[in-house]
Amino acid sequence: MQTAVQVTGPVQSFPWLLCNLRWLAVICQGLTIALAAGPLGVDLQTTPLWIGVAVLAVFNVYATWDARHRGERPASVSFTHLLVDIGVLAWLVSWSGGIENPFSSLFLLPIVLAVFALPGRWLWPTAAACLLAYVVSALLARELPHVHGAADPFSLHKWGMFANFAVSAAVLLIFFSRMAAAIRQKEREMERLREQFARNEGIVALATHAASVAHELNTPLATLTLLVEELEAAGGTTQQREDFATLRALIDVCRDRVRELAMPAEGGEVRDTRVDLESVIERWKVMRPAIELRRSGSINGHERVEPAVGHLLQALLNNAADAGGKAGRPVVDLRLEAREGGLEGEVRDYGVGLDEAAPLLPARLFRSDKPGGLGIGLALSHATVERLGGRLSMQAPEQGTGVKVSFELPAVRPT
Repeated sequence: MQTAVQVTGPVQSFPWLLCNLRWLAVICQGLTIALAAGPLGVDLQTTPLWIGVAVLAVFNVYATWDARHRGERPASVSFTHLLVDIGVLAWLVSWSGGIENPFSSLFLLPIVLAVFALPGRWLWPTAAACLLAYVVSALLARELPHVHGAADPFSLHKWGMFANFAVSAAVLLIFFSRMAAAIRQKEREMERLREQFARNEGIVALATHAASVAHELNTPLATLTLLVEELEAAGGTTQQREDFATLRALIDVCRDRVRELAMPAEGGEVRDTRVDLESVIERWKVMRPAIELRRSGSINGHERVEPAVGHLLQALLNNAADAGGKAGRPVVDLRLEAREGGLEGEVRDYGVGLDEAAPLLPARLFRSDKPGGLGIGLALSHATVERLGGRLSMQAPEQGTGVKVSFELPAVRPT
């Protein structure tokens, strides 16, 4: 079981699909001309027909280059390409019997393609172009000569209708199957973006609220510091002094965290906001003294990281500590490994493990199955990794119970 932050590849563009269909048309048109003028013995003027096929092939070379190097193009470009297809088709039909040609119904295909792939304002111009081409091919058509040796000339026409049906069915099958796949992919992408937007909207609201609360907490934290200092000065037993020292350390951690929250809102000169990763881990150990942290790996050269990486690590450690503590195994394994241009990490708890019925990543903030949990730790971790262009995965460990969360952060900047 694993999930990863990744960007879905782009859906195939309509111009690129047109290029593929156009190559199919060039092949089919060439085969039809060769078959009609050869084995079937139809007296056609093949030179104008081969010129039309050659023009379409040359144009498609340019269209393929354009689609490959320029990517997504405006609808006007696709409409222009369709006009070229319609014009070449009108030329070929006019030189091969006009509307008596069984392939004359192919004028409907550009209209079908436009309906599903172009904005509404281009549909009527496409339909008008197809109608005009149909009329022109009827008025300027060169009639098909009699096929010598054919006992039933209409049977030849019926075979042409069959070939036309087969070609039209193949084109529609290719087009609609790819369009259906594109629509499904876009729907999945839209659903992912909606979930991401809802989550990020909640995170922005949370950050705004946290910035204001940071200023409000400054005064009570200062008061608590004074009270603890007075209690330490008053003396007491050794155990009491140790408790006061622990309280003082916890208050210092809270004060530092509040100042970090308020720092981005302060004006003035630009400063290095990166944090020391070892300090982040030591601060977490002060906050969770009952948890045994087992370290491995080396982060030489990547000690200072963006604040978001520190938040990510603390959130993952807290989740692991909560899971292990709930199961009666307050142990967390942490592996941090510096790689060229990035950082890899792994946090493993010894809790009850993954719930197969529950989603790996929360779709919304503020939902938690932990007593007293805020429901933001894993969502913030996911958002952090996503923003830094990294990868986050969750899986069961090879041995024992618990969950192993791995992350890769290629965007981490060393000192």
